[in-house]
Amino acid sequence: MCAGIAEPADLSITESIESLKRRELSAVDIMTATLRRLDATEPCVNAYTYVAREDAMAAARERDAVSSGGGWAGPLHGIPIAVKDLLQTSDMPTEAGSRVLAGNRPAADAAAVGRLRAAGAIVVGKTVTHEFSYGLNVPPTRNAWDQSRYPGGSSAGSGVAVAVGSAAGAIGTDSGGSVRTPASVNGIVGLKPTYGSVSTEGVIPSCPSLDHVGPLARRVDDCALLFQVLSGSGAFAERDGPAFSGQRPLQEARLAVERRHFFNSEVEPAVATAVEEALDVLRQLGATLVETVIPELELAPAVSGTIMVVEASRWHRTLLRERRFDYHPATRQMLELGQLIPATGYLVALQAREVVREAVRRAFERGSLSAIVAPSAPVTAPPIERSTELSGLVHHQCPANVTGQPSLSIPCGFSQDGLPVGLQLIGRPFDEGTLLRIAAAYEDATAWHRRRPPVAA
Repeated sequence: MCAGIAEPADLSITESIESLKRRELSAVDIMTATLRRLDATEPCVNAYTYVAREDAMAAARERDAVSSGGGWAGPLHGIPIAVKDLLQTSDMPTEAGSRVLAGNRPAADAAAVGRLRAAGAIVVGKTVTHEFSYGLNVPPTRNAWDQSRYPGGSSAGSGVAVAVGSAAGAIGTDSGGSVRTPASVNGIVGLKPTYGSVSTEGVIPSCPSLDHVGPLARRVDDCALLFQVLSGSGAFAERDGPAFSGQRPLQEARLAVERRHFFNSEVEPAVATAVEEALDVLRQLGATLVETVIPELELAPAVSGTIMVVEASRWHRTLLRERRFDYHPATRQMLELGQLIPATGYLVALQAREVVREAVRRAFERGSLSAIVAPSAPVTAPPIERSTELSGLVHHQCPANVTGQPSLSIPCGFSQDGLPVGLQLIGRPFDEGTLLRIAAAYEDATAWHRRRPPVAA
């Protein structure tokens, strides 16, 4: 049986920083509570593949020494962050969930990890991923709300760690929904930024032209702060003030509702109900909902699937030849499949990607849209034994990978059996600030983000 531990492990990043600045808590207090929560929850959820316990505590003591001398290490001073085991870390193994890289110790941090450390964050450990963030193997990570349920794909370890409080925030990667799916099914916030806005240097690639690095957190402002650090941008730099001008915070927001792709018959009734209620809240906040049709979105799953299997197979070509039997059989089969797709098929997929991208761009321009709003996933977390049958989950999320646009998932409700539902916002390229402001207005008007999972076996 797992049990809730210390209150500091339940604080948001911004709350923790405020407490540190007021000297109500120390970095050691926060790290101690985080590690206690980790010890209590790991037997249930298995979010981590490596925990840097001693180094994390030493770093916390160092942060306290800096602050006691009147200094400050950066915007994430003393904040415990978990990192997906696809990002290279110079002081921890980076094995990408595979025997192929067993014992791999990189010489340098990934660029995103370096930015976190430079901002004062403390890397608690590495989180579990599917093999190379691509395979169909079933990792040990379990859903934070129901351990018999799907935890959310290749960044599940990062999402679950945030949900249970064994990290204040986490970093994941997203090639077809792997930041937003864990966010959706674990009731937290996850941001897939615009393609290229966060460096993928030092990240083991899954599919280079679709890969994104993004943050997961419990609150929108936490996610915004992590994105600022990772990207070096000023998006959503200030929480104060309305998201948009006008008496109501979203009075100038125009949100597209594309029902053909995102509200189809595959959407569970519980998901449909929660999202429709979220649309009502957005309307009450002043947003204008614009019914929109973008038929080209139906090309996105096939485009994404083709590009992914070809590019993944290309990267693994040498390793697959040299270490074939160290791959999980299902991963190996997918990589071998990618080698069978002809160049013409890949080129057609690249051309179709431009068709989708242009169609979405025109829809934004034609409707003067602030964002597209949709379910993050068509279903709540299904049983874990069905985790290899869930290609339909990416149907809602791959369009933003194909176009490269920013996409955010926030909690918007729960099913009758207590499983979270996510609301997805897709924005204009490099306009994460607008997405974050819309999400913050919705978060302020609702209480879904305040719920915590039952930390029990």
